[in-house]
Amino acid sequence: MNVSRIALAGGIAASSVLLLAGPASAHVSVQPQGEAAKGGYATVNFKVPNERDDAATTKVEVNFPTDHPLASVMPQAVPGWDIEVTKSKLAKPLEMHGQKINEAVSKVTWTATGDKDERGIRPGSFQQFPLSIGQLPEDADQLVFKAIQTYDDKEVVRWIEEPKDGAAEPETPAPVLELTAPTTGEHGAAADDKNSADATAKEADKQTTAASDESSTDTTARVLGIVGIVIGAAGVVYGVLAGRRRAA
Repeated sequence: MNVSRIALAGGIAASSVLLLAGPASAHVSVQPQGEAAKGGYATVNFKVPNERDDAATTKVEVNFPTDHPLASVMPQAVPGWDIEVTKSKLAKPLEMHGQKINEAVSKVTWTATGDKDERGIRPGSFQQFPLSIGQLPEDADQLVFKAIQTYDDKEVVRWIEEPKDGAAEPETPAPVLELTAPTTGEHGAAADDKNSADATAKEADKQTTAASDESSTDTTARVLGIVGIVIGAAGVVYGVLAGRRRAA
C-alpha cells in the first residue's frame, strides 16, 4: 500500500515537472539550416509555437541586432502570411563586396491572412519562418534577435530578454543564433565556388594547351608528308628524264 502511494506521489510530481517545464521551453527560437559561419551567409528558421489554447498567433515581428547590422535579408514566402521587411539608416555605413551600405534591415514582420477561423498559428501548432541572412559578423559569437508574438485576442508576448551566461533561462528569452568558426575563404561557400571555378578554368587551359600542341604536331606531320611526296615525285621525274637521255 505504501509502495503504491509512493509511486502515485512520484507520478504526480513527475507530471507536475513536465507541466511546468512545457510552457518554459515553448518559446520563439532561431536555428540555422546547416551552419551559420562567421563572415558568411546562412539560411535560418524562426520557429514560433502557439502557447495558448484559445487563441491563434496572427503576427510575428523579429527585430534585428543594431550592434551587428545585416545588410542582406531575404525572406522565403510562407503560405498564408504577408511579409514586410523594414530597413533603417545606419549611423556607420557597412562595406560589402567593395560597396558602402548605408542602410540595413531592422525588422521583419509576418502577418497572417485569410479567414479569421483558419488564419495564423492555431493552438497546439507551430510555424517556421525562413530567412536568408548575411553577411554575418566576424567579431561576434552569437546574434540576438528580439521577437514579438501577437495573438488574435490582442495579447502580445515579447521575447526580448537576453540570456546570460551562468544564469537561469529568462521567462521570455530572445532567440539567439550561435555563430560557428569561419569556413575556408572569405565567404564560405562562395569561396569554395570560386576555387572550383578556378580549378575548372585551369583544367580547361591545360586541355586547350594539349589540344593546341596536338594540333601543331599534326600540322607538322602533314607538312613533312607533303614535302616527302613532292621530293619523291621529283625523283621519279628525274629518273625518267635520265633514262630518255641514255636511250638517245
